[in-house]
Amino acid sequence: MWRGASWIRLLLTNDDGYEAQGLQTLAAVLRLRHEVYVVAPDREQSASGHAISVRRPLYVEPDPGQGPATDFRVGGTPADCVKLALERLMPGPPDLILSGINHGTNLGRDVFYSGTVSAAVEGIFQGIPAVALSCHSPELSQLAWIAAFVGRWIEGPHFPPPLGVLYNVNFPAFDPARNPPRQVAWVRLGRREYRNRFERRLDAEGRPYFWLIGQPWDRLGEVDTDVEAISQGYVTVTPIHTDITEYQVLAHKPEREVISQV
Repeated sequence: MWRGASWIRLLLTNDDGYEAQGLQTLAAVLRLRHEVYVVAPDREQSASGHAISVRRPLYVEPDPGQGPATDFRVGGTPADCVKLALERLMPGPPDLILSGINHGTNLGRDVFYSGTVSAAVEGIFQGIPAVALSCHSPELSQLAWIAAFVGRWIEGPHFPPPLGVLYNVNFPAFDPARNPPRQVAWVRLGRREYRNRFERRLDAEGRPYFWLIGQPWDRLGEVDTDVEAISQGYVTVTPIHTDITEYQVLAHKPEREVISQV
């Protein structure tokens, strides 16, 4: 149950890896007011989606510098980290899961590939409110501003998110000293697509392989989308539900359909 603004138990994770500045900055700021656990991949897991580790061991290394019972590096994916934290590493369920601060935005179609968003989705699967946090150009001064913003925001009226819903939050490029973001836009997912190119290369032994080079292409000009709003300097929030059923199609189909004889 949500305990209110005075004290919250938080689980932090990401897909950039345990040492990432975004994660560590967020943890340092939130520890000033709340109980924080950090369970994150031991290496970068960007674009890992909702992969989980099966038929291979998950190695866990506590970080004694932060307290051996609170911070852990995991040899697995972001979704692994959340599952393991909730089942074995934490003394009880967190009130909120924060995934990020990711180095790079997760807009539009990115949410299907992103390990950052998938870690938040795993929290929703387990009945825990969750937020994915991403930043366009995460310099240290920007990360400090974002962490302070998040610390205030999670104590406000929009929390916890509704049951079964995660917030996908993106921060634009900005100068914290001269021109910090002034408004939050609650928007739907826009259209971010990729122009993909597979470059053929040779390894050290002369064996060919392919290297994916993807260039994002954002559909601008559409009203009330994350892609459009972030281009205008807004912090964007998109509520995402894990039920991706298309109910309009179901509404025009029979509940049961007889299979014709072959």
